[in-house]
Amino acid sequence: MLESLGSLTAGPWIYAMVALSVLLDVFLPVLPSGVLVITAATTTAAGAATGHIMHVVPDMLALILSAATASVLGDLVAYRLAWRGGERLDRAIARSRRLTAAMERLGVALSRGGGALVILARFAPAGRSVVSFCAGAAHRRARDFLPWSALAGLSWAAYSVALGYFGAQWLGATWLATGVSLAALFGAGAGAVYLMRRRPA
Repeated sequence: MLESLGSLTAGPWIYAMVALSVLLDVFLPVLPSGVLVITAATTTAAGAATGHIMHVVPDMLALILSAATASVLGDLVAYRLAWRGGERLDRAIARSRRLTAAMERLGVALSRGGGALVILARFAPAGRSVVSFCAGAAHRRARDFLPWSALAGLSWAAYSVALGYFGAQWLGATWLATGVSLAALFGAGAGAVYLMRRRPA
């Protein structure tokens, strides 16, 4: 049960934990930032069942804001690091056929205003990392990349928090609700990968 985690969402530091996890997972995609966001949303949603709905709405909005802001900041840091990476990073990308192809596709997509690729990549496993680093390494303009990064981060954060909230409303604040919500998040990731592979070069 998740009742023992309820105290985690009572204090403001849960937002810092969520933000730190989301910020760092652009560099370490294995970090379970989505798991933390959904778990926090699920336990927070338990307050609605006990009649504290007035506290749940701002808490959910704060979760979305902290996760989305951290997502954009992480993207920006990765983008700037790759921008300044120099020849060593260029050689590392050149050695990988996948990264080279991804960078070329990203460049074409951004130049044509195809920011849907950036949004899809935010849901795909490690897609956020590839897109952020490739955009910086290819010296794409920040004004072409960051607005799409912001929309991607907001979409991902809102979707993740909504999964946790509605999972708790329908199934209760249990591990089952969290598991179903995570399955839906991973399903969206698999769908994003499928759509990215089907996009024409």
